[in-house]
Amino acid sequence: MIERYSRPEMARIWAAKNRFQIWLEIETLACEAQAELGVIPKEVVPVIRAKGDFDIARIDEIEAEVKHDVIAFLTSVSEHVGPEARFIHQGMTSSDVLDTCLSVQLTQAADELLADLDMVLESLKARALEHKDTVCIGRSHGIHAEPVTFGLKLASFTPRCSATGPAWLLPAKTSPPGPSPARSAPSPTSIPLWKNTSARKWGSGPSRPRPRLSRATVTAEWSRSISWWCCSHAEPCPCPC
Repeated sequence: MIERYSRPEMARIWAAKNRFQIWLEIETLACEAQAELGVIPKEVVPVIRAKGDFDIARIDEIEAEVKHDVIAFLTSVSEHVGPEARFIHQGMTSSDVLDTCLSVQLTQAADELLADLDMVLESLKARALEHKDTVCIGRSHGIHAEPVTFGLKLASFTPRCSATGPAWLLPAKTSPPGPSPARSAPSPTSIPLWKNTSARKWGSGPSRPRPRLSRATVTAEWSRSISWWCCSHAEPCPCPC
């Protein structure tokens, strides 16, 4: 991310340190699951969990030579873990790590955006009540229409900042972390793995399909949301209900 345009909280999510930390957690969870399945020895898992670490400068150094980010990362981790590192990444592909990490980062970023939307919603609520009697010109397609209140205008934005968040945030909050089916190789050990380990670690569930709504349905839901908000928070109600 461009540093001067990034907030510290969001920049941290997309920084190399957080990305590699997620990679390490994914690899460790994979080892734990494979040990449960009997694919690798159970005694190596505590060692990997305890000694697992990486050095970003070392990763960059190795990648400059091997031209492969995941190999560079695994090499750095193996230097910390020792002989037990030979069981790390077994039966996996790079996409198992990269796609899962991206899903986790998107979820972390969505959490930050949703928290920001909660603050915006509180501000809208306060200003809408403050200006519930402030008369202003209503507009229809940019043309002057019947007078409304400025509070009603502000209240009209609240459904877009509701608790569920806007539609463009839903995929990040409903898609479970895991490798993309289109990119991940059909490894017999890795594919069942993510349905258990990723969900257990990051609390993911099955992705929900996004409904296809008609414009009339969206408009009706939007109008009902505004009316409910106005009638619930303003006295007297500023909307013509």
